[in-house]
Amino acid sequence: MPSSSSQEHSAGHDRDHHNTNDGNNENTALLPSFLRGEVAHEGESGRHGFHPRHFFAVTYQSSNIVSQYVNFLAPFVPLAIIARYVLPNHPLLIFAFAYIGMIPSANLLGFAGQEFAKKLPKVAGTLIETTFGSVVEIILFIVLIVKHKEPNEGEETGNGDEGNLIPIIQAAILGSILTNLLLCLGLCFFVGGLRQTTQKFHAAISETGNGLLLVAAFGLLIPSAFYSALKGETTVETGSLGYAIVKEKFTPETLQRDILKISQVTSIVLIIAFGCYLWYNSQSQHSVFHDVIEADEHHDLDREDDAARMRYTGTETTVALIISLVFTTVLLIYLVEQIEAVVHSGVPDQFLGLILLPLVEKAAEHLTAIDEAYDGVINVALYHCLGPSIQTALFNGPLVVIVGWILQKPMDLNFEIFMIVLVVLGIIVVGNFLRDGESNWLEGALLVIVYVIIAIASWYYPNPDVATSNGIEAVASQNVTIDKAVLKDLLMMVRKEL
Repeated sequence: MPSSSSQEHSAGHDRDHHNTNDGNNENTALLPSFLRGEVAHEGESGRHGFHPRHFFAVTYQSSNIVSQYVNFLAPFVPLAIIARYVLPNHPLLIFAFAYIGMIPSANLLGFAGQEFAKKLPKVAGTLIETTFGSVVEIILFIVLIVKHKEPNEGEETGNGDEGNLIPIIQAAILGSILTNLLLCLGLCFFVGGLRQTTQKFHAAISETGNGLLLVAAFGLLIPSAFYSALKGETTVETGSLGYAIVKEKFTPETLQRDILKISQVTSIVLIIAFGCYLWYNSQSQHSVFHDVIEADEHHDLDREDDAARMRYTGTETTVALIISLVFTTVLLIYLVEQIEAVVHSGVPDQFLGLILLPLVEKAAEHLTAIDEAYDGVINVALYHCLGPSIQTALFNGPLVVIVGWILQKPMDLNFEIFMIVLVVLGIIVVGNFLRDGESNWLEGALLVIVYVIIAIASWYYPNPDVATSNGIEAVASQNVTIDKAVLKDLLMMVRKEL
């Protein structure tokens, strides 16, 4: 005769099964079930409250073996804090410790986000998990814009070693998208292909994700294209006597002001688009993820091992989130504080923003996606690559523009043409690889190779004070030779106007 607890478990299983079937109903939305707070069965820990021994045991085991090894880097967190106060004259050492310490901190934040997501319905949990993975990026962007220093009146805009952090933020926005699409997705295809010859994924996720990225890239490209098309119209011609004439009173300041307004309004529109994307996926009749994720989890090659892992309680999940957020924020502040010294030591602005910062702030997300691809859960892994890219383009990047607007700092979406072209080409390349609905290790290796080539090019890309495609300083300072007769006629015309 079964025990009462077994009967309760069976009844609970039947209720979960009934709710799942209801969720597949075309007229039933996931959002109400999310608000009711239903807990997924695999997210239950069987405990309540906070138990220190269990908390540290669960934290150590993490979500997979790679994340477990990452936890051995945790001593760099206190080392960075100690170095910040004991060795303040060694900025590169502080940067190195904080950079390495960011990896286990982001790993804990990502793991706590996973534990929290498992206590929610499938789609809501996946969206929340992706959001927690992007918290590090949001904090980084906000810290960077707060620390940005505007040049004094009459001074030219400098590099990162002079407090000009806006080019680094712009590079980090695009670098985050490239890192997810090329490096993370490439490693997912490569690692998954080593265990399985080919992995098939659902077209709904790949096509929807790639379409949204193209729309987002279009929105990010508009300010840069606008600027590049019109910056030649503000050219200041300087004669041999130093007399300057500005064409049609369309000054560089006017163009900069227009670009800033376009960027601010575009950011609001992109954030609205991100809200539509979230709402779209919170409805089961429109969700492109619910059935796919449900089926994918049943094909997880490590499903039994994952089910046997210990879980956080709700209280322990909250504690882990708070601890990881505090350490992550502190380490990011230390990183940003040392950027001037890092750039001064010879690391280019664009390499720092496009490669170094996205690598560390996306570490947890990448580890999760690669582990899922290795386990055969390729659709979930694909979403962990495309989802953060969509959030960066539609929300995180525009958000920092809005924050800069509030702080009265000229953060805009006028990216370097070189960078924005890389992103558009990256989206097109990934879209071609996703078109056939399957992946292998060769496609993954090719994506990683493309990323390495971009990293090499970004190392040699000049700093803003040397050359830039989204500034007019170099154009304005050109020395043009004018014939004396022509100059005399010009001066006479000016006197008549005066």
